[in-house]
Parts: sequence; structure tokens; C-alpha cells
Amino acid sequence: MIEEEAKQRIDELIELVNYHNNLYYQQDTSEITDYQFDMMLEELVRLEQQFPQFKYPYSPSQRVGGSVTKSFRTVRHKYPMLSLGNTYSTDELIDFDNRVKKLLGHSNYRYFCELKFDGVALSLSYEDGILTQAVTRGDGSKGDDITANARTIKTLPLRITGNNIPQIFEVRGEAFMPNEVFHQLNAEREANGEVALANPRNTASGTLKMQDSAVVAKRNLDCYVYSLMMENPSFPTHSESIAALEKWGFNVSKTYAQCNDINAVIEYIDHWATLRFELPLETDGIVVKVDSFSDQEILGFTAKSPRWAIAYKYKSENKPTVLKSISYQVGRTGAITPVANLEPVLLAGTTVKRASLHNANEIERLGLRIGDTIFIEKGGEIIPKVTGIDITKRRQDSQPLKFIENCPECGTRLMRQPGEAIHYCPNIKGCPPQIKGRIQHFIHRDTMDIDSIGERTIALLFEQQLVLTPADLYKLQYDDIISLEGFKDLSTRNLLAGIENSKNSGFERVLFALGIRYVGKTVAEKLAYHFRNIDGIASASYEELIEAPEIGDRIAKSILSFFEDADNQQLIAELKEIGLNFEVKQEAVNLGNGSLSGMTFVVSGVFQSFDREELKNTIKQHGGKVMNGISGKLNYLLAGEKMGPSKLKKATDLGVEIISEQQFISMIEGNGSIQ
Repeated sequence: MIEEEAKQRIDELIELVNYHNNLYYQQDTSEITDYQFDMMLEELVRLEQQFPQFKYPYSPSQRVGGSVTKSFRTVRHKYPMLSLGNTYSTDELIDFDNRVKKLLGHSNYRYFCELKFDGVALSLSYEDGILTQAVTRGDGSKGDDITANARTIKTLPLRITGNNIPQIFEVRGEAFMPNEVFHQLNAEREANGEVALANPRNTASGTLKMQDSAVVAKRNLDCYVYSLMMENPSFPTHSESIAALEKWGFNVSKTYAQCNDINAVIEYIDHWATLRFELPLETDGIVVKVDSFSDQEILGFTAKSPRWAIAYKYKSENKPTVLKSISYQVGRTGAITPVANLEPVLLAGTTVKRASLHNANEIERLGLRIGDTIFIEKGGEIIPKVTGIDITKRRQDSQPLKFIENCPECGTRLMRQPGEAIHYCPNIKGCPPQIKGRIQHFIHRDTMDIDSIGERTIALLFEQQLVLTPADLYKLQYDDIISLEGFKDLSTRNLLAGIENSKNSGFERVLFALGIRYVGKTVAEKLAYHFRNIDGIASASYEELIEAPEIGDRIAKSILSFFEDADNQQLIAELKEIGLNFEVKQEAVNLGNGSLSGMTFVVSGVFQSFDREELKNTIKQHGGKVMNGISGKLNYLLAGEKMGPSKLKKATDLGVEIISEQQFISMIEGNGSIQ
């Protein structure tokens, strides 16, 4: 076959496959058999392999996957993905409607209502009708580029054609794993002796972050879209933009409705209160939007959410089941968490077999006994919890529950500090779950970020006595790992490379990774920049510690206790020898004594070049301090777009200087002076 013939046939096959794909997924019909469809797709893939110059990004062969992404690039959203205000009350909905009416100054507006799907929010960018980028919501200002994985979603158009399609536009949608697919996947995992996945939402999220898109394709994710965004909207209302998305071939859930007033909105909410459980995915509420874009513009935004939209959350479904037993889990800090083992019950679309009981106080408060009929609900439709007991069904021979006195893993007598609700196992150095938990914490994404090691691998390394402390990770050899179950040459080399790369982690990450009780990510950053190195922290007195930002009595005592321990001293000495960073890099020290030294800032609003955390870190790295509230002692209010009016007014009243993002950048570049 010559090039011209190949191109013609590839174009023909792309059109045919897309046509039949649309019939099957959007119109629930089919004109050909599954076998005929598979043969067409197979021919397309084969021709693209022979003539790679004609393999286009919009080809349906991209849905098969095959690309491997080692890391996901962070992308800043062109339009911030803001969260919505929530309510569980129709009275608050009426209050929302009254605010809309007051701000608009008229009542000639309509609402657009849609179900709030419990999936993974995506931002999908199109140029010249072709999907060019798919990004997760992330923190709302930036997310991860998961384009290769998003292309595997069969209901997501890779290319759209037609009249009056904008050259550049963005679509917001919710990727999800259908309940049927989730249950089938769990059945397969259980048959293979693997741990069942928690829920469809978390599984969809994890799937979209898989490195191999071919595996993602097999997970059969779906996506409903719910918003169209562009520079100059060509539609006057949200409902008309949704109609355009449907016309262009996007998968829009047919559950939406236009409502002429708030009473119609409440009727819509009532209508879907039980019907939503018949849908193919989890839902947790209703989104109510003012339909007119011009009205939306008038209403504007608060610092966190739009004033023209609100989410109504359904109260969690509550069902009875039987408490069969209680088991106790040991965390990395030795904290004991009781877990209720239940007769399986279908709740909000998933089968619930376990629920957290939190601590001894909760068991006592509920008055639980084995065999009790209890009520279970999902907090936020995700985490099961016990809400009460049906005393009328209690067995006569039941006995009050007593919290265990010894650790279920190592047998050590449990401790409970005065005034605390949690029981602890004090056997820090000999209790297996605590040892493994500290190593798992050490490799976490927010600490040393060794993503090539998982919980199962740590358990194997621990069982083989190869890794008993974090320092042991850096002593592992090729032969140690290749001998473990499930490891081959490539996975072994990846693991060793991940461990080696972790040596580049900054001091604040290493400090957090040590697992000092009460020293979380933020506290570790404060300590690192205040003391500059590990020796400064280790030698600090109680008085010196509490002078550091956000360090109080409890944290200071925990730090002192940690560094007094001989084993912890040995661990740090070994990690130093290995080459981990135990001081703030010199350039950061120089910046810390630099252009913003002695200045205080409050950051508020949305910014173009930074997100808020980046701004705060930049201020700290240049020697400035970030404050939580506005006072007369504050030097600067760094004001972004959509900043709350109350902060602006307070700063103005107190005479605090208000600066823009550009003025802040000039301060950094101009040695502290505003250009």
C-alpha cells in the first residue's frame, strides 16, 4: 500500500470508528457487531504502525493506550477551578436565592440544575477541535497533566467537527468509574487474593494517575461534562452552552433541568433524592447555577467560590446492620484505632463491611455491644461511620464492650495520656506496624517521594529483615530486591533509582520524613527555615524551640524527646553519612536573609504567576514572614484578583499598604523596594 492509499484508508477508518463509537456510547445503539468494530480498530492500529506519519492525536487508536508517563507535569489552569459553597438545607437555598435577587436587583432569572457527580474533576482543552490537554483539578489553581490517560476514555471526543466551533475552548467534566465496572474490578481482585479497592471515586482518581495508559484503558473510565469556557462566550446562557456541548458529541448527563424559580429547584432536588441511586455512578448532591452568563458576571465571586452557584448536599443515607466484632489497628505513631466489623450492607451504592469507631470514648458514647443492630452512614458519602444503636433489638445476654488493654500486634500494655482520647502502644522500637508505618511515612509523596516502593514492598523488605529503619533503604542492593516476590530486572532498577533520587529532597522534606510526633509538613518547614539545619534543631533548648513560628509546648517537648533518643541520633548520623540534606541550601539561606527580611505579609486573592502557597514560600525564602490576619503591625497586604472585600476594607482602615502581584515581583527583583 502506498502512502496516499494508506492516508486515505486511515482517514476513512478514523471516521468509521468514531461514528460507531458515538452510536454505541452516546445513542445506545449499534449498526455492527463488536467483532466488526474490533477488526476496524485493529486495522487502523496496524496501518498507523506501518505509516506513523499518519498517526494523529485524535485517532481513536489513542483510546487503546500504550504510552508510559514517568511523572505528571504540573499545569496552571487558565481558569481557576473553584470549589462551591455547600448547604444541606432548603432554607439555606432560599437564602441563597434571596441573595441572588438582591445582588441582581431583579427576579427575572432562571436556574440550571445538575447532579453533583462523585468523580475526578478534569479541565479539557481543545484547539482547532482537537483535544490537546487534560488536567486534574489539583488545588484549583494548578493540576496534573494526564492527557494520555484521558484519551483512553471512550466517551471523551478526541476531535470534534461542525460549524461555529470556537478555535480554543475548555470543557470541565467529571471522570468516574461506573459502579458496575468498580464491582467487577473488585471481584477480580478478590479472586486473585488482592485487597479490594475502597470506592469508585478513589479508584478513578488512582487510575488517572497510573503511568501506563494501556492499563488505564482497561479500567473503562467514563466522563460527564458540565461546563464550557472560553475567552469570549458565544452563548448567553449556561443551558445553551450545554446544548452546544451535546451537539458537538460530548457526554452530558441527561439528568439536568432548567428551573424558573427556587421552588422548581427544590422540586428537582426532591425528584432525584432516591432516583440518583439508580444511576451508574455515585452522586452526593445537586449543583444549582444561575443560568445567564451576564447575571453570573454581575454576581461575581467570593475569595473561594462563585456567588452564582451553590451545591445542595443530600443528607447521608443511613441503614441498619449488625455489629459482628471489633478489630484494632495500630498506626505508625502507635495510635490504636478500633474498627467495627459488620454484616455487609449496601450503602450509597457500595457494600460496607467495616466502619471506623475512632477511639474508646466513641465506643463508650455509643454504648456498643457485639451483636447490636447499629446504624451506618457514609460521612460525605465516602467514609462509613456508626451513628447509633437500635436498643430494642439488643440481645439479652450481650455484654458491654471493654477496650483492649494490650497491643494486638506486640502484646505491650497500652498507654493513654491524661486528657487524650487515643490509646497508644509505647513499644515504638519493637511493634511491627509502627516500624513499617514509619518507613511508609518516610517514602511518602510529601516526604522523600520514593514512588517506586509501596506498602506491600515495605512489608516484604521488613519480613526479610532487609529494612528495619529508613536508613536501611539506602543499603539495599540489586540482589536483595530481585529476590523478592513479583520483582523483575526493570522494577528492581526503578526501585533503586527512586531511592537514589530521593537524596535530592530538601531539608524540610527530610525533617518531616523523620516522623517526629506532632511535626507535620508545615511545622517541618517552619523549623527548617528557622534553625537552618538539623544540628540547630537537635541542640535547641525548650525556650529556643517555642520561639520558632507555630511551635508550642506539646511540639517542643516532642522534639526534645525525639533528639534525646540514642536510636534517633544513630538514624540521623546514618542518613547524614548516606548523603541526605540536613540543612537549608545556601541559596535559600541567602534569600532568607535577603530582600524581604523583616517584612510581614498577608496574601489574599487569586494570582496570575503564583498560587498562594508558592507566594507564601517565596516570601519566606526571601526573609519575609507570612501572617494569618490583618493588624496595624502588618507591612503589606498582597492583593490578588477576587480578594474578599472585608480584608481590603480592614487593611485600608488600618493604613496597611496594599500591593499588587507585579509590585511584589518588583520588590523581589529590586532588593525590597517597590518599583
